[in-house]
Amino acid sequence: MMRTPADSYAKVGVEVAVETADPHQLILILFDGALAAIALARIQMENGQIPEKGASISKAINLITNGLKASLNMESGGELSARLAVLYDYMAQRLIAANLKNSVAALDEVRDLLQGLREAWAEVPKNLQQAA
Repeated sequence: MMRTPADSYAKVGVEVAVETADPHQLILILFDGALAAIALARIQMENGQIPEKGASISKAINLITNGLKASLNMESGGELSARLAVLYDYMAQRLIAANLKNSVAALDEVRDLLQGLREAWAEVPKNLQQAA
């Protein structure tokens, strides 16, 4: 597949963002990537673009399971990490169901869950500064 100059620019922009991000920002990048993939999958589902929809959902699942879930520290994270791991597994299952059943509702459910977690995660640095 040929890349347009805009595609190349965006790829470089993402690579630079990842290289310069702190661990907290990297998690936000994972949330944003998964949310973008779900939004794209929703559009593709509505337009009947089945292979593209499947690829977008697979990307979201990958970001959730191999990014967000894999980043959990199960030793020091305790019960919170365990609960998040279960939630990430649930999201992956819902995305698989969304793909198989062309369920916009399942996509929206996972989007809403991810958005809530992302918003809470974005508040962490602010809360730490206030506590200090």
